[in-house]
Amino acid sequence: MKYKVILNRSDGGYSVSCPGLPGCWSQGETEKEALDNINEAIQDYLAAISASCASKDIREIEVAV
Repeated sequence: MKYKVILNRSDGGYSVSCPGLPGCWSQGETEKEALDNINEAIQDYLAAISASCASKDIREIEVAV
């Protein structure tokens, strides 16, 4: 899967968030570290969502954009 992320440079390094996954963000001292960290954060986020929905009736739909 691919997710768009927003990378912001600051005095302390980089912060990065994933607008498609509210509350999913990370940081790093370098751009590469921040991107590696958000990759892990996205995986953890999706795993937590999956675990919380394990007993639910889940459906996938296709949306044209």
